[in-house]
Amino acid sequence: MAVIPTVTVTSTGARLLSLRRMLSTTATTASSSLSSLCYLKQGYYPLQRRRILPARKLVIRAARTESKGVSLGFRAPNFELTEPLTGKVWKLDDFEPYPALLVMFICNHCPFVIHLKKDIVKLSNFYMKKGLAVVGISSNSVVTHPQDGPEFMAEDAKLFKYPFPYLYDESQEVAKDFGAVCTPEFFLFKKDGRRPFELVYHGQFDDSRPSNNAPVTGRDLSLAIDCVLSGQPVSSNQKPSIGCSIKWHPGAKQ
Repeated sequence: MAVIPTVTVTSTGARLLSLRRMLSTTATTASSSLSSLCYLKQGYYPLQRRRILPARKLVIRAARTESKGVSLGFRAPNFELTEPLTGKVWKLDDFEPYPALLVMFICNHCPFVIHLKKDIVKLSNFYMKKGLAVVGISSNSVVTHPQDGPEFMAEDAKLFKYPFPYLYDESQEVAKDFGAVCTPEFFLFKKDGRRPFELVYHGQFDDSRPSNNAPVTGRDLSLAIDCVLSGQPVSSNQKPSIGCSIKWHPGAKQ
């Protein structure tokens, strides 16, 4: 009669049982580990809990300058400036037939101007159809800010479809004659008959700034234009325009 080696079987069974337990534990551990992995193109990386931070408010940092120093009733100075887009030379006399003239000192790069560009175009299109004359002037030095030069002015005028002439004040004498100090800066003149253009509004576009989340409405300037075109007096309670300082030529007297 054959003798069954029970000890060997028992030992083997114990080993198998031990192996099964080990494999079960390994599988559980592996499953747990795999569940905490995420697949990226470069391979597998352990998932890490990330702290969700609140969205940060975008802050535009630029030197702020307020329009000031020009009295209402001030007569529009004569000027003769070239429009880079067309090469045409414009003079104050070209706007003589209009009842009102809006002169805007703007530029290409200033965040305060960029913030309003599309709405300046909308406002200009709307009121030019009602008889308002509009002109934009850039007086920034190309020595310090070449991006505001005439070549780029022409590109900007074309890109934003400016309905008004965008003129280059290379000498900066026109800005000085107007008393302009910042961009954007708005001068609204009215004309009574044959009398010269007289300043009736020298204030802001509206309360919106690049970083204050206030909607762009053009409310302040629009109200002033409405009054002028309808023959009503414009309120003397005017908030100054705020923007970047005009970039004067190095060493130039302001």
